[in-house]
Amino acid sequence: MDLDDIVYIVLLFVCFGFGYIYRQIQNIEQKKWIGSGLGLLIILLVSGYHICHPLFTFLINAFIILLLPKRSSHVISFAFTFLYLIFFRTTIYFGIPYPPAHTNMIQMILTLKLVGLAFEVNSSYLITRRIEEATSLEKSLEDESNIIDPSFIDIFHYTFNYIGLLTGPYYRYRTQRDFFNLPFSSYAKHTEESVKKLFYIPLYAFLFLWATYNWPLSYALSDEFYNDRSWLYRFWYCWPNFFIFRMRLYTAMLLSECICTMAGMGAYPSKCQSRPGQGPSTNFEEMKTIVQNPERLKTEKYNFQTIHNIDPYGSDFCTTFREGIKHWNICVQYWFAVNIYKRFPNKKFRTVTTMLLSAFWHGMYTGHYVCIGLAPFYLIIEDVYVKLFLKDNLGPSLHIWEWIIWFFKMLAFSYLSMAFTLLSLDHVIRYYSSVYYIGFIGFAVMYAVGIRMLKQTKIRNKNTEQAKKDF
Repeated sequence: MDLDDIVYIVLLFVCFGFGYIYRQIQNIEQKKWIGSGLGLLIILLVSGYHICHPLFTFLINAFIILLLPKRSSHVISFAFTFLYLIFFRTTIYFGIPYPPAHTNMIQMILTLKLVGLAFEVNSSYLITRRIEEATSLEKSLEDESNIIDPSFIDIFHYTFNYIGLLTGPYYRYRTQRDFFNLPFSSYAKHTEESVKKLFYIPLYAFLFLWATYNWPLSYALSDEFYNDRSWLYRFWYCWPNFFIFRMRLYTAMLLSECICTMAGMGAYPSKCQSRPGQGPSTNFEEMKTIVQNPERLKTEKYNFQTIHNIDPYGSDFCTTFREGIKHWNICVQYWFAVNIYKRFPNKKFRTVTTMLLSAFWHGMYTGHYVCIGLAPFYLIIEDVYVKLFLKDNLGPSLHIWEWIIWFFKMLAFSYLSMAFTLLSLDHVIRYYSSVYYIGFIGFAVMYAVGIRMLKQTKIRNKNTEQAKKDF
């Protein structure tokens, strides 16, 4: 584990421990300023003078959100913030040193939060217009709860509060507003929720350190790896590489969720059916009733689904690649789904656009585009085999095929993850050429064979149905 990882983990644990103190603060305004003050202190500690990047991003977005027309401010915010992300990652070409790695993570989260806030304000503007035109019977409590009108100070606190600042999870402005203004965080079972997540962190951290010691990524960059190792070993190496990637991600994301649960961020009544990133999805009238009833506040069951960002078990043991993706960085996926995928005007290209923008958000390295950009193509291959062997399969072979498709899911994740971790184009090409692009060739063969089998199955089923009719 390098120094950056140590600093990162230490700061996460500091934020986690501070959650207990933060939760005890009763004065709302004081609580806001203390949370934002700690957030700014963390940015200053890890960034130094590079703190100017998040500060500048905040100031420009605050200007856009507060002063520009709400019907278009979200588009302007999106354009500015993502373009600034390009500058942020290419500062060396302008004679400015690269920002530290931790500043990059902070900038990534602030990009989602500030652009997401602009989209929330735009949605609020559209809802307000709809409510003004609707009759009293058509007005919805859900719509009214989504109306937001943040001030400059509100945007400041949303941007810099320490909760979720380092590595997420992403949460909406409305979620933070509810955190300060609604009493749920005082009644949720913070310790119980945190312990459930903390229980697995030592295991994932140990496995990460053990695997990193035995199969470091640096070895895949060495001449010995390419000159003295067989192609089979090089091809196999993608498995421990992806294992290390997962253990590191699980450790960081579970700990970041613990920061939220310990502070009370994202706590809502269970009956409101909160969704990751979004928050409550139903029973808004009852939620209002609970707030006004002290006895119900004490007896109500709460959960933290709003900030649920990673499902390690689901990711590792679900059957398909498509399901596996849904268990990773869930709150960030919500952001891309709501703000990009659903709003993109051209339905034919919205999936590709969303994936490419996700790759760009993760970084500007070619490896990110190779990994994330090629993932949809494997989904096409997998869908063929799901139709062939899983759909409508009620026989004893179902479980066998589930494990086979699971194996190829993990193989695809591992093979593509090499590009994500190797980053640069020359390293990516060197690795894949050293294994003769066997993964890409194998997937192409799988697709061709699967398509032929699918056509034959359709012909056979058609002939069977015709024979039944003739009979």
